[in-house]
Amino acid sequence: MAYHSFLLEPISCHAWNKDRTQIALCPNNHDVHIYKKDGTKWTKIHELKEHNGQVTGIDWAPDSNRIVTCGTDRNAYVWSLKGDVWKPTLVILRINRAARCVRWSPRENKFAVGSGSRLISICYFEQENDWWVCKHIKKPIRSTILSLDWHPNNVLLAAGSCDFKCRVFSAYIKEVEEKPGPTVWGSKMPFGEVLFESGPSVGGSGGEGVGGGWVHGVCFSHSGNRLAWTSHDSTVAIAEGGKTSSICSLSSETLPLLCVTFITENSIVAAGHDCYPVLFVYDGAKGSLTFGGKLDVPKQTSQRGISARERFQNLDRRATTSDTAEPVLESLHKNSISQISVLEGGKSNCVKFCTTGMDGGMALWDVKSLESAMKGLKIV
Repeated sequence: MAYHSFLLEPISCHAWNKDRTQIALCPNNHDVHIYKKDGTKWTKIHELKEHNGQVTGIDWAPDSNRIVTCGTDRNAYVWSLKGDVWKPTLVILRINRAARCVRWSPRENKFAVGSGSRLISICYFEQENDWWVCKHIKKPIRSTILSLDWHPNNVLLAAGSCDFKCRVFSAYIKEVEEKPGPTVWGSKMPFGEVLFESGPSVGGSGGEGVGGGWVHGVCFSHSGNRLAWTSHDSTVAIAEGGKTSSICSLSSETLPLLCVTFITENSIVAAGHDCYPVLFVYDGAKGSLTFGGKLDVPKQTSQRGISARERFQNLDRRATTSDTAEPVLESLHKNSISQISVLEGGKSNCVKFCTTGMDGGMALWDVKSLESAMKGLKIV
């Protein structure tokens, strides 16, 4: 594992370029900083200054090399590299509340923006007028959209929101793409169609599915046949598409998890307020979801290997002196983890993944090293 601290400020969001040599991140304000890897160090090479509110979402299209950003100023910009300068193009989102998240589609011909306006803006480029326009998905969303993820077919879109729901919508735009073929989530896909919905109704009166909190993170598997999400009540859930979409959930003992990703078709990694990533394993045959372990190797401290008597003596001494030592987290991150991204291997066979958090740091995790360093850990 490698850890790098960029700034003193929290990192609210990040995105990588195609070859993973550059990272764009927001230090919890209205600017985006782009760093380039220089040996073992990271050097800042660009600053993107156009938003006048906090940047809440960044995504970097690998093939077209365009960056899209959104923020609390209710705007989104598509950035294109012209020579050595990133040039922004304003996107007409038509929202009256803060934008919360943004994701390019797999084919990079459109992107989705979730907002506090209780809608999702599906944005695409209109060649005739040479600008970015959007269509809105509104019903049945009843609160802020917190997370988005695209299905591999470039049409279906998963969204998690503050109305305790995880949904799969059709984001088919006939102006920019061919009519999609059937998937396990459904065959009829007019724009805005709800193909899956889970979670209790607003107010906690129950309903189909699971979860009793804001849906912070959503992620499709590599095949697109499975969908994972994390809720603010520390629930992790996986749905499997089909005629009768099966859902299994697990109430974890962690603090709320803010982000989630598949690292294989059967394993997911999530992270949040506990400051370390955790593994969950899904068994499709049994329809069960189990806790796989904490993906963090704690540092050796002076408290390890000492007797109980010595430990109590230390506690007593600290409690009765003025130089009381503050507790130190043994995890790599020292504050909440806000985002996970896959670096190598993709969602089908992840080799490395990245986390950024409120401590202003970035950690790079090697899956094989974690398996060898942590006894009993097995990723399937």
